[in-house]
Amino acid sequence: MKENIEFRQIRDFEGIISATLLFIKQNFKALLKVFFSFCSIFILGSILSGIFLQWHILESSRGYAGGNSLGSIFGWRYWVGMLFSLLNYTAMGVSILSFVSLYVIKGNVAPTLEEVWSYFKYYFFRVFWSGMLIYVLWIICTMLCLIPGIYVTPAFSIFFAVMVLENADFGTTFSRSFALVKQNWWLTFATLLVIGIITTVCMSIIYAPSYLLMMINTFSAADLKVLKGYHVFTSISLSISQVFAIIPLVAIAFIYFSLVERKESQGLMSRIEEFGNTQAPVSHPEEDY
Repeated sequence: MKENIEFRQIRDFEGIISATLLFIKQNFKALLKVFFSFCSIFILGSILSGIFLQWHILESSRGYAGGNSLGSIFGWRYWVGMLFSLLNYTAMGVSILSFVSLYVIKGNVAPTLEEVWSYFKYYFFRVFWSGMLIYVLWIICTMLCLIPGIYVTPAFSIFFAVMVLENADFGTTFSRSFALVKQNWWLTFATLLVIGIITTVCMSIIYAPSYLLMMINTFSAADLKVLKGYHVFTSISLSISQVFAIIPLVAIAFIYFSLVERKESQGLMSRIEEFGNTQAPVSHPEEDY
């Protein structure tokens, strides 16, 4: 029987990627259960809002609905879709990072759904509001000649891992993220880039039929019903492909722990101090409740 993966250790570029894939393989069913248990309602909301928005734009472009093109795109349907997308991404991040946090606390043992739920409901809105602010800051940095946006990306990528895994407030998380990345910017950026490519390729496998249908629709005079069917299919396939978001989320957790070990060697010291001790209980600090 293979030994479960230890998060708290230094890993290089290849080590993070291989550990990510191995961890997902070892905990595949548990991760999927957590993902769909906490994200399904938001995924469904994203699917429905996306379908209705695309139908409305399609009908407007063909003269079946009133309103100008900008009004069709940025109406209330658009903002409902944006809200569900933000809630969905928050749920994905909090559920997987909570799973990892409990996995580490329990001594490299997969947590139960009930245990993950206790963390999920505690962190969800903290991450949601923090995420909106971080997203705005990232857009501002990106608009400043692109380079600042690239520079802050590694720190912003581990932001939520720091918040959940260290139970930190916004200010502490913000400064901590930059401090961890400071001496390892290139390693963090390169790892995130490769993980992003892997995730995109995996998502494209599910989304590939949509590209084929899009090409068919482009070169054929499809009627309204056919085009509506195409939009339903693409919205569903795109939402289902989001399950591959588990890959970068787990990778970010490994990146975080590797950066902490490089800076502070917490895992090594913890293993020395806890040698021969019994497994630590699963709980938050008292002030969390």
